[in-house]
Amino acid sequence: MTIELRALAEGEWEAYERCIARSFGGPGEDPAEAQLWRDLLPVGRTVTAWDGKEVVGTAGAFDFRMTVPGGAAPETAGVTAVSVLPTHRRRGVLTAMMRRQLDAFRADGTPVAVLTASEPQIYGRFGYGAGARQVHGSFDVRQLTVALPPGAERLRMRLVDPAEGSAACEAVYAQVVPRRPGMLERRPGWERHPLLDPAGARGDFGPMLCVLAEDDEGEVRGYARYWTTNRGTPEGIPDATVKLRDAEALDPAAYAALWRYLTDMDLIARLVFHNRPADDPVHQLVSDIRRCHLSWRDGLYVRLVDLPAALAARAYTAPVDVVLDVEDAFCPWNSGRWRLSADASGAVCERTGDPADLALAARELATAYLGGHTLRVLAAAGLVTELRPGALGPASAAFQSDVQPWVPHGF
Repeated sequence: MTIELRALAEGEWEAYERCIARSFGGPGEDPAEAQLWRDLLPVGRTVTAWDGKEVVGTAGAFDFRMTVPGGAAPETAGVTAVSVLPTHRRRGVLTAMMRRQLDAFRADGTPVAVLTASEPQIYGRFGYGAGARQVHGSFDVRQLTVALPPGAERLRMRLVDPAEGSAACEAVYAQVVPRRPGMLERRPGWERHPLLDPAGARGDFGPMLCVLAEDDEGEVRGYARYWTTNRGTPEGIPDATVKLRDAEALDPAAYAALWRYLTDMDLIARLVFHNRPADDPVHQLVSDIRRCHLSWRDGLYVRLVDLPAALAARAYTAPVDVVLDVEDAFCPWNSGRWRLSADASGAVCERTGDPADLALAARELATAYLGGHTLRVLAAAGLVTELRPGALGPASAAFQSDVQPWVPHGF
């Protein structure tokens, strides 16, 4: 088998999309969603594997800026649409595409790559670590209330068409992005993504709705986009569901007011959501957490492409001076000993010949990069080795973020 790897050409989109649909076993994307990906995905950032005239593998990458601890947002490659046809699996096609892709990221100076994984076990061998979690949940809204902090009672809720409210929602989102590691800056065109609402994907939910939380001056302080059903039990008891798409706010009052609105509608029995932060403050606002059925799962996977540049791009919660002995078989330019000298104002990371304090693989360093998983916990799992007694604690504290990392949407 001879496989050719190259970037996608403009006239080859249908072959690219056909490979993805066949690989994932689905019917293909809604036409509006497919067109959005065509508009947003840089053709030059794709890798396609060809067996003769057939596309048998794909890997794309969006150009993002992602918030890291400290609020900076380095250039980040958002890896997407990774697929290999069932006829060509376990023949090295995926490894070849990952090799070509990471080499390209390094060549163009992109220090970090991220992805959301359909199969988490695939990407660890390429140095991706599970750097952020997300929460799925269902609230029994008939049995709980949401507390309102001072100021929430003065806010007004206004329903708008999602397209009409888009600019206001994007303005709120842009202000929230620097506050949480893992969040992605919206570049031109991405404002269309939250508005995707294909009727075929709704099931028995109605069209998407948008509510804005406004203050006395009419300034939008937060928003939520959601769907509702109109269901009842055979006995005629209302049994409808609210499904939350996204919600953001500029302050605690607006955030609580939005959750009170979502959980306090007439006829509604439950609120469901599929991607919220692990430390969502709503967990502290509900009157009965046992009525909130929550499950945590992996969310964003992180790969440090240029290790010293990535570590220098973020800030650290405590001063640290540590030598890391890093093993990186897939990106060997990252292997070796690195001295990280850092504090809340920034960091310097340089090669060193000094004795190492901690030893770990690139995947574990990526897992800790956004601050959601500590080096201490990784060490307890046998994945980080303390070589100098006393080095682990300060390093672990320095890497940790007091805000859990989270990516609000797929890509």
